[in-house]
Amino acid sequence: MGTEAPSHQHHTHQPTDEQLAKQKTIDEWLPITSSRNAKWWYSAFHNVTAMVGAGVLSLPYAMSGLGWGPGVVVLILSWVITLYTLWQMVEMHEMVPGKRFDRYHELSQYAFGEKLGLYIVVPQQLVVEVGVCIVYMVTGGKSLQKFHDLVCKTCKPIKQTYFIMIFASVHFVLSHLPNFDSISGVSLAAAVMSLSYSTIAWTASAHKGVQPDVQYGYKAKSTAGTVLNFFSALGDVAFAYAGHNVVLEIQATIPSSPEKPSKGPMWKGVVVAYIVVALCYFPVALIGYWIYGNGVEDNILLSLEKPAWLIGMANIFVVVHVIGSYQIYAMPVFDMVETLLYSQCLLLLPSLSLVVSFHFLVDLLSPQLHTFSPA
Repeated sequence: MGTEAPSHQHHTHQPTDEQLAKQKTIDEWLPITSSRNAKWWYSAFHNVTAMVGAGVLSLPYAMSGLGWGPGVVVLILSWVITLYTLWQMVEMHEMVPGKRFDRYHELSQYAFGEKLGLYIVVPQQLVVEVGVCIVYMVTGGKSLQKFHDLVCKTCKPIKQTYFIMIFASVHFVLSHLPNFDSISGVSLAAAVMSLSYSTIAWTASAHKGVQPDVQYGYKAKSTAGTVLNFFSALGDVAFAYAGHNVVLEIQATIPSSPEKPSKGPMWKGVVVAYIVVALCYFPVALIGYWIYGNGVEDNILLSLEKPAWLIGMANIFVVVHVIGSYQIYAMPVFDMVETLLYSQCLLLLPSLSLVVSFHFLVDLLSPQLHTFSPA
């Protein structure tokens, strides 16, 4: 007699009407799900903003560590693989009838269980999103400093820390926006800026022409150094193609019904976004490496230097873009924090109401207590 496989009912149990009503109440308040009015083009520029970050400017430097053949192959494979995995995420968003996986931890909880799903996903997602926000904070400050130094060469130097604080001050305002839909204008501006500074990077490089002392061989003199540079370049490419960790949250803003699921407009936006990604990544990487070879800087804008007004404009475009990207990556973090605070408030509410009732009772009886107190 065979042994029956254990069932995974805790993974696939159907929520009760009371649980659904409670979740609906929470969703109508939280940043990710409080508004579901997004159109397919919201998906397009949100995905462009999330993916096309400052990492695109390091792609020529990554090519110098990979070489022509491996570099082209890695760029194309990364584009294809990330598009395929993004399609999988879009399809899984509503793979269970009547249920939407609006956050990564919800999908993970469905797959691995209520507790294990949280332990697997939440720490990794927080590390990525908080880490990206920190990187963008520094990148925004550096770009502001670069712009200041270019347009005012006679001005007194200002510490980079102050520029980072100036960049951060913008987010004191933007971080109060209630949900993903409310930052759509910021995200659109960021997407336009990413396409703009990418275009400036490769057109200015092409205008400058191939440098007379250009070399395309590996810079490292030893085999070990070449291998390390190769893996470092792979990391640069992987960082440039990052952006999947907010896909479910972006799709959560799109309305859905059994007749018209959200995956239709979401996928349409993703395809447009990936066309923009290709227009940004491939010209910058290939033309930048062709012009400068292995002497290219880790940020191609630093290699350009002139004309100053164009480089200054590109740096301002970077600032605007990372402002939008910061909000895209920060919104899921805000959602997690507010979910935690909401749940803790629910747990503390009975105790709080008991304390308030006790104090009310004491205040009510205090005159009588004074009446019976000894003289």
